[in-house]
Amino acid sequence: MSVGTRSAQDVSGACAGGAAELGIDPDQLPDGLVVADEQGRVICFNAAAARITALPAGDALGQRLEKALPLEDLEGRRWWQLTDPYGGLAIRRRQPERNLLLPGGREVLVSAQYVRTRPTGPVHRVVVALRDTEARRRTERSHAELIATVAHELRSPLTSVKGFTATLLAKWERFTDDQKRLMLETVDADADRVTRLIAELLDISRIDSGRLEVRRQPVDIGAAVGRHIQAYVAAGLAADRFLLRLEQPLPALWADPDKIDQVLSNLLENAVRHGEGTVTIDITPSASPREGEDTGTSVTVSDEGAGIPEESMNRVFTRFWRGSKRGGTGLGLYIVKGIVEAHGGTITVGRAPRGGAEFRFTLPVSAPAYLT
Repeated sequence: MSVGTRSAQDVSGACAGGAAELGIDPDQLPDGLVVADEQGRVICFNAAAARITALPAGDALGQRLEKALPLEDLEGRRWWQLTDPYGGLAIRRRQPERNLLLPGGREVLVSAQYVRTRPTGPVHRVVVALRDTEARRRTERSHAELIATVAHELRSPLTSVKGFTATLLAKWERFTDDQKRLMLETVDADADRVTRLIAELLDISRIDSGRLEVRRQPVDIGAAVGRHIQAYVAAGLAADRFLLRLEQPLPALWADPDKIDQVLSNLLENAVRHGEGTVTIDITPSASPREGEDTGTSVTVSDEGAGIPEESMNRVFTRFWRGSKRGGTGLGLYIVKGIVEAHGGTITVGRAPRGGAEFRFTLPVSAPAYLT
């Protein structure tokens, strides 16, 4: 019997046999799986391993482990010679996960388990797990972009604060009261901007780690929207720029009022800054997005501007998306989505009837058990 045939038989016996009781095929595993026998020959090379290494499984089966997986560490040392699984320490049972290089310089995450029939006995199997580093790299790039963006956004207000305070301290007597007031108001506004940036950073951290807390209270969503509209009108926008439509009766809504205000603030600011024409806010009862509840509340914010290009729709709620106009950190809608989902709700984006952008979020009623 040839080595290739013997290896093919061992694939079923050594890899799938133990997993068969659970109904698991090695090719169904998301990570690469490579198993070598007591002689160091590959007896299992699943589909994920073939994809990660770009080596057909048929070419790997029966090969020596170091030939099928010619791994090197980041210093260029050959990994299997360095670790020596078959001839190394008899008490060693595993190699922790680390970054290694395939031919061509492609990075993979590799961990290994040494299977012995008895403690300190010879190695019976070497089981190697392979994972692509692309997901980790995307995460690292995202974190690096976040740090760079926040650092850039912080630099401007902090430079302004430092400049004005240094000028006031050095030349206080030379300025009129009106000049002093203007500079202090600028410092105050920049301090508020820094505070908002830090709050956004904390929100992102909590959303990413699943630690965003929701403190539910009764919320009058119509009144909350009305307060935001009044604030814009007080700041100088025309009252007819906004149209608020409420469909009654609305179900009682239990949510975190501060976080719902944050959602409304972001969506209305987005419509005012990037949209045109009338900003319409529709508040309606709807089916609850949460299983086991009949009713929910939907809020739709739409404008009459150019809208969001179709090819950008799937990126609206990702980090750093800024649309057609620059400004801001591009984190607002990412935070909005995190807050809505923390409430058990859903949020979508589409095209409004008059061509602008339309954001719609739906929240479950989430009434406490003693009220139901």
